[in-house]
Amino acid sequence: MTFPERFSNLPEYAFPRVRRLLDAHAPGGDVVHMTIGEPKHDFPQWVSKIISDNASGFGKYPPNDGTPELRSAISGWIKRRYGVPVDPETQIMALNGTREGLFNACIALCPEKTAKGHQPVVLTPNPFYQVYAVAAAAVGARCHFVPATAVNGFLPDYAALKPEILNRVAVAYICSPSNPQGAVASHDYWRDLIALAEHHDFQVFADECYSEIYRDDAPVGAMEVAAEIGADPERVVIFNSLSKRSNLPGLRSGFVAGGPESIRRIKQLRDFAGAPLPLPLQRAAERVWSDEEHVAVNRALYVEKYDAADQIFASVQGCKSPDAGFFLWLPVEDGEAAALRLWRETGVRVLPGAYLSREVDNENPGKGYIRVAMVAPKQEMQGGLIKLRDCLFA
Repeated sequence: MTFPERFSNLPEYAFPRVRRLLDAHAPGGDVVHMTIGEPKHDFPQWVSKIISDNASGFGKYPPNDGTPELRSAISGWIKRRYGVPVDPETQIMALNGTREGLFNACIALCPEKTAKGHQPVVLTPNPFYQVYAVAAAAVGARCHFVPATAVNGFLPDYAALKPEILNRVAVAYICSPSNPQGAVASHDYWRDLIALAEHHDFQVFADECYSEIYRDDAPVGAMEVAAEIGADPERVVIFNSLSKRSNLPGLRSGFVAGGPESIRRIKQLRDFAGAPLPLPLQRAAERVWSDEEHVAVNRALYVEKYDAADQIFASVQGCKSPDAGFFLWLPVEDGEAAALRLWRETGVRVLPGAYLSREVDNENPGKGYIRVAMVAPKQEMQGGLIKLRDCLFA
């Protein structure tokens, strides 16, 4: 039997890999899980009732693109959050979580060849959310990994790439606030990136799923900057979800928004190969996207965690909480060795940064880091961070 080669160079996924690293060893104390970014704060209590009240909808095929009410709720949220009017009929599609959208948008929108007949290039930060690379592989594009390190503020400098690369780019993925570092793209960063995309004729895929968890000012969005500078409406495609904003990763409510032609093509792919959200979950999501009170409460809890982390690591150079998101990106000599030591001596589980990166020119930009998810209840999180500090930075 012959199998495809397109995914043959994919590394083992991060979480099976960390289990293989740690689970052969006994924990050195009570287990504290800090590897996976699965929110643990309460979601709104009324969500369950809405699902229950609409349970008969499980007996129906759900609308592929999202109910009109859900798309209108998402459109309203984009207008309130970014000040950009978006047509819910032609510019929005509901997603079964953003990972589905980040993958399928590349299939729907990345061309087979550039205008000059070359293999297209997909840009991704390095470290990065791993779906970006597998999406590029699925469409036969060449994934070009661009370092996102302390030197460039943990955001990739796509403008520094050579013209022969930029002229072949079809899609540039960018995550802001970034996973894993929590870096936030400024207005100027978005403006320059969108201008670069206009000049070299590629699309920007803006992964903004951490946009509602931040310390001080709300992160600027790609779509608002694109509208402000008058960019081609097809130039930017944005993705977001309720997973982090509303502590509802299991609801699987996300969206993709962009220009009418881009969304038409993404919808067409969904018609043939998509997995729409069940109708009762769409009904709940309609309400959740329209409510901001619970989001403010959730954000305040994370700000408390930022403050706690800053106090715990106050005497440790280079260790501080992020501007946004809920991960600590902590410098160590070797992330894999540090994660194993931490587990064996304390029972705290963290993720080696190298598992979120690719090696390029014999360098893995995540090797000297660990990613720590601050999602557990505050007291448990504080205990885990104190153990981590005393084990790795004493």
